Amino acid sequence: MADHAALVLMQVPQITPALMRLAISTFADLKTFLAASPEDCPAPLLPVHAAYHLNPARYHAAAAQLAERLAVEDIGTLVLGESGYPALLAEIQRPPPLLFVRGDPAVLSLPQLAIVGSRHASSGGLHNARIFAAELAASGFVITSGLALGVDGAAHRGALERGKTVAVLGTGIDICYPHQHRKLAQAILAGGGALVSEFPLGLTPRRENFPQRNRIISGLGLGVLVVEAARGSGSLITARQAMEQGREVFAIPGSVHNPQARGCHWLIREGATLVESVGDIVEHLGGLLAYKAEEVAPDVPAVATEDEARLLTAMGYDPVSPDTLVERTGFAIAHLTGLLVGLELRGVVESVMGGLYLRQR
Repeated sequence: MADHAALVLMQVPQITPALMRLAISTFADLKTFLAASPEDCPAPLLPVHAAYHLNPARYHAAAAQLAERLAVEDIGTLVLGESGYPALLAEIQRPPPLLFVRGDPAVLSLPQLAIVGSRHASSGGLHNARIFAAELAASGFVITSGLALGVDGAAHRGALERGKTVAVLGTGIDICYPHQHRKLAQAILAGGGALVSEFPLGLTPRRENFPQRNRIISGLGLGVLVVEAARGSGSLITARQAMEQGREVFAIPGSVHNPQARGCHWLIREGATLVESVGDIVEHLGGLLAYKAEEVAPDVPAVATEDEARLLTAMGYDPVSPDTLVERTGFAIAHLTGLLVGLELRGVVESVMGGLYLRQR
């Protein structure tokens, strides 16, 4: 159900994302702002408040029309400060006050890792993006990217092989860009993922929108993996924003002769974690996962599958190695690792010294 007050405010010409964030932070909710007296409004909000009250019926009617269209096209909305809005995204400096979502909005609050890179990636880069995305998805991460050609598309496809993925758009959510990825966007939805945009419906691709949406790609997750990127590329903008947001940044090194590897090499020199395997990422995020477990996935049950329940029974309450758990459960090591990481994300198990795992609850 669309938030009517947010949709009403979108119709007021004087509104901006910054002013909407101010209204959200000042009042109990946006409905309260619309009903407030001018004396209760901060000065920057007075022009918006005055414009709305010149013809409130007009703005409510336009919002009702938009809400009807959203319902017909099965597009949801998430408002900053309200239930369902991704907790990690709310932490960033300029969180989008309103998100349009196609698909399952709950997936936005699951532990995510962004994978980004060049639109002109080498065959090796595309392979790495797909393989890393598939293995990370199997390990319990939702993979986030931007639906672009190249590394983004490979990451989405890899994630769909083993789990779920989120695409953050630089257009209105009713526009698929690039058009070559229309079927991929449909597959993301069919696979239980989501398409997300902060832009109004009907907004076509604009160059300035893509650096802006990159802060959402990095802000939704615990970290960003850069697969291939030239110096000065949009992927490095995403990585820089991730650093500013306090997120982890990972980079895969490449050949010194590949110009698409130079951005990754620069990131590594600047402090990004050099990555050779999925295990490097999972190990690095271990402590952060435990710290963020309730924040990033507050509504996910502690034990979600029969295999997880079986694994916990096999663990007992003493530290145990993955090899021992393979013997006790009969699970393949890749499947076992995915279960362990998923449980660690929710604070059910903890990785301890010596590569062992300990049941917490």
